[in-house]
Amino acid sequence: MQLEFYKYQGTGNDFIMLDNRDKTFKNDTKLIAKLCDRKFGIGADGLILLENPTEAKYDFKMVYFNADGNESTMCGNGGRCIVRFAEQLGVVNNSAFFTAIDGEHQAVITPNEIQLQMKNTATVQQNELGYFIDTGSPHHVEFIENLADFDVYTKGKELRNHAIYSPLKGVNVNFAEIKEGKAYLRTYERGVEDETLSCGTGATAVALVSYLVNKLATCPVQLVTQGGNLNVKFTKTETGYQDVWLSGAATMVFKGEITC
Repeated sequence: MQLEFYKYQGTGNDFIMLDNRDKTFKNDTKLIAKLCDRKFGIGADGLILLENPTEAKYDFKMVYFNADGNESTMCGNGGRCIVRFAEQLGVVNNSAFFTAIDGEHQAVITPNEIQLQMKNTATVQQNELGYFIDTGSPHHVEFIENLADFDVYTKGKELRNHAIYSPLKGVNVNFAEIKEGKAYLRTYERGVEDETLSCGTGATAVALVSYLVNKLATCPVQLVTQGGNLNVKFTKTETGYQDVWLSGAATMVFKGEITC
């Protein structure tokens, strides 16, 4: 089978994009993992299908798979990238309204960035390890010093598989350092099983937790990842966080065909 694909990245978080409105691509865990493999495939942190909407009021449906080939929870940078992909395909223009595994999402499209509305978040839980929050995907947040020299892979892998998070089949793990009014972060991603250059739901998690525990007092929160800068704005209410928006660049890298 000849497969036409597009490669997109959002602050270094990279994805294989497939236009699957005709349903020709069938979900195959082994094939998806092979396509995402950086040595034997195209190489990516995940694969995303753009499919026809479930209802006429939506523009499209997003289906996201981690690099291990398994369908996963929401991906913030992937959500921003699929909006840019939909714009390229002519599915949307200045805005988008679509569905993902965690529900509805709106997006605002500009030449330099994609602004993506994330899910409302009710609670932040503190445990013996740090903080836990679900921003469409489950995230552990921990504040540290000397982030640049921190062993994210070893410590991230340990926390990702910690017994506290076993009911969730593990979590994504974020290490953050607050400097100069910004949150610097590095993330170990579940399903990729490694550190990624950026994580959108992770950036959202760090922004909300940082504001809650008074590490940062201003909104929007500016976040610095290894792959670039992101912004998260939100409204704090008595019941949690609402009107949460993740903003940053999302661009096409290349287009190609692969035999699979």
